[in-house]
Amino acid sequence: MAEDDISGDAEGEAPAKKSKLPMIIGLVLALAGAGGGFFAVSSGLILGTDMPMENETEEEPILVEPLNGISFIALDPLVINLRQNSRAAHLRFVAHLEVGQEYEADVMLLMPRVLDVLNNYLRAVDLEDLERPGALVQLRAQMLRRVQIVTGDGRVNDLLVSEFVLN
Repeated sequence: MAEDDISGDAEGEAPAKKSKLPMIIGLVLALAGAGGGFFAVSSGLILGTDMPMENETEEEPILVEPLNGISFIALDPLVINLRQNSRAAHLRFVAHLEVGQEYEADVMLLMPRVLDVLNNYLRAVDLEDLERPGALVQLRAQMLRRVQIVTGDGRVNDLLVSEFVLN
């Protein structure tokens, strides 16, 4: 009979409930961590930027020397006939050369040779290379190198493309 009383009591009672204390502690710690992380990022302690905050005083602006000693030489516009089987019939190319003022006369003297080098290079480039999204950067570097070879090292600093139109 003693066994019947023990088993009868166990069947009639509900099982003991688990404590919700660990879940509440975890939730509080997660909120505290999120708040601390937000504060650290917004105050610049973590992933800080070099930009001054609103309450900081701005430093004096850095004085930049004026650009002296450079000039720009406009190249004659080039119209290149592309291959017959291509969708585009012509390439219109306009550019400027950045040169040192002391070399301006030298580069102007070599201008027919510069135009010849650019014309020959652009005729040799495939249409697929011209239509690629990043092609202009590579083409510009190639053309600048060819112009520097023709004019001599140090005379031409840069090639600035003003117009590059396929039609």
